[in-house]
Amino acid sequence: MTDLVLTEKNNHILTVRINRLDRKNALTHDMYTALGDALEQARDDDDIRCVLYTGSEDCFTAGNDLGDFAAGLPGEFQDTPVGRFLLLLATTTKPIVAAVNGPAVGIGTTMLLHCDMVFAGDNTRFQMPFATLGLCPEGGSSLLLPSWLGRVRAAELLMLGDAFTADDALRLGLINSVCEPARTEAAALEACARLAAQPPAAIRATRELLNRASGEQLTTTMLAEGKLFAERLKSPENAEAIKAFTEKRKPDFSNFN
Repeated sequence: MTDLVLTEKNNHILTVRINRLDRKNALTHDMYTALGDALEQARDDDDIRCVLYTGSEDCFTAGNDLGDFAAGLPGEFQDTPVGRFLLLLATTTKPIVAAVNGPAVGIGTTMLLHCDMVFAGDNTRFQMPFATLGLCPEGGSSLLLPSWLGRVRAAELLMLGDAFTADDALRLGLINSVCEPARTEAAALEACARLAAQPPAAIRATRELLNRASGEQLTTTMLAEGKLFAERLKSPENAEAIKAFTEKRKPDFSNFN
């Protein structure tokens, strides 16, 4: 496992920490492999009753590493590190809690849609800038967000891609509470401890029932999103967005149809 993703098991809780602060915890293919491995570890270890995803007091994740993803996805979506991680995240039976501070961009927001509880620092900025990068939604967000927030609010978040605060996320029902950044992880760990103390089979059954409505439709949606996302990574629009980012200018999509 890469040292850019750290894991620690303690008191029936598996803590998974994104640890690439010099790059704002931007996720590479190898890091996605490690994140997926952690979910498989939790699935296969009866001693693990809860998974906690976290970063630091200053950053959760700035999303995909643009350099790592510049060449596109290495294979069919479900066989790629990111596809494997997302599908495991959607289907795992163990409860998942997240402690989020600072940037939570792209998958840094969409992965939270699969968590059972989310605690965010008041310094958190959520954002799903897929369309603004010439891409499309991922992580099941095109299914889950409209069903939770309504179509028009989901369209606003996914099409315009504006950042929103922890208070906004709380108002939308996407997180459980807003914390001081220094307290976010402790609050999440308290929730993990309470979950780990519950009857484990009952918690697994409850999670399964909570996810039952989306079920197969979620997997189908994630695969469709993944296919389109891979195509969009090779699009001229994405190329212009990435070029503009590296040149520190606003992208110009005026000549695209």
